[in-house]
Amino acid sequence: MKKLFGFLLLLIAFTGTQSQTKQETEVTKAVSSLISALEAGDRLALEELSSTALSYGHSNGRVENRIEFIEALASGVSDFINIKTSNQTISVTGKNAIVRHRLDAAVVDKGKQGEAHLNILLVFVKEKGRWKLLARQAAKIV
Repeated sequence: MKKLFGFLLLLIAFTGTQSQTKQETEVTKAVSSLISALEAGDRLALEELSSTALSYGHSNGRVENRIEFIEALASGVSDFINIKTSNQTISVTGKNAIVRHRLDAAVVDKGKQGEAHLNILLVFVKEKGRWKLLARQAAKIV
């Protein structure tokens, strides 16, 4: 009986460390909303989800500001057909959050269909009570 009780305590302690904080849950929702907006090319949603100081880095070294980032997606010059993420981690410190994940996507870039397999770093900042994308950097998976 003592062994069972000890096992249950250990299980409860381990399970508790795996749950997200309220802030991490909010960031997870912001990431999900961002992915939906990327897939839809939704200009208004992208504006709502991004900081005016956004720096958006691509895996080829190109860096866009907020206006360039939104225009490329809203105009259809760049198009995410579908996006899948995996291995996501979130670290929140004050009003900043760092998100890392693997991104696998079907894309159309300037009319050319392709696939993207990238490691992504996202930096969110809490502005007026909402998590907004401040920076993004992609790296090719080697």
